Amino acid sequence: MRVLAVQNYPETTLGQIETALRERGAEIVLWQAFDGSPMPGGPFDALVVLGGAQNALADEAAPWFAPLLAAMRQMVEAGKPVLGVCLGSQLLARAFGAQNLVGATHEFGWTSVALTEDGEADPVLSSVQREFLTFQWHDDTFVLPRAGVRLAGNDAAHNQALRIGRAGYGIQFHFEADRSVLARWTEVYRDAMLAQDQDWPKRFAEERETTGRVADENGLAIARAWAALI
Repeated sequence: MRVLAVQNYPETTLGQIETALRERGAEIVLWQAFDGSPMPGGPFDALVVLGGAQNALADEAAPWFAPLLAAMRQMVEAGKPVLGVCLGSQLLARAFGAQNLVGATHEFGWTSVALTEDGEADPVLSSVQREFLTFQWHDDTFVLPRAGVRLAGNDAAHNQALRIGRAGYGIQFHFEADRSVLARWTEVYRDAMLAQDQDWPKRFAEERETTGRVADENGLAIARAWAALI
């Protein structure tokens, strides 16, 4: 299987998604769109769109959004698995005509998310418990597209996960960001993380083997369940 992975921002790596794809022998083609490189040629069996500091309406700063939105729509409509994470979930909502809510909410750190009834029955999200821990870092959210099925939410963001068609998934939370990814972000984006939470380095050190371990287990379960759709 051949999977296109889109980086919208430096250091937004696949994390646990890569683990799940490698387990299945996937060929991963990385498109570092943020550096101005062109979209790699297909065909692809699946598409992953990762997060970034941009908002989903930042077309001037991110001129690759237009072709990316078209690719997301085409692959979802063809029944091929698409996975948008954080910014990627907001772009998926936009691709299907939904409103993006820039600066409408704020979450940072390990938080709790709850599945809806549809989420409990979903082949990907049912891989975790009804209420589960995961990592968050966002200020934006989205309205559910007309074609979307709401799979998860919490008090901060009503729409934490959605599915469109057979296998088009938008997941607001960073399930892919395990402790190794977070350790890297804490080093590279230290100032940005301190701006979110002055106590983050201390919290990370104290909770990485408790809350962090549980969140990692949840994230890998979700990654594996999505990879199984390809």
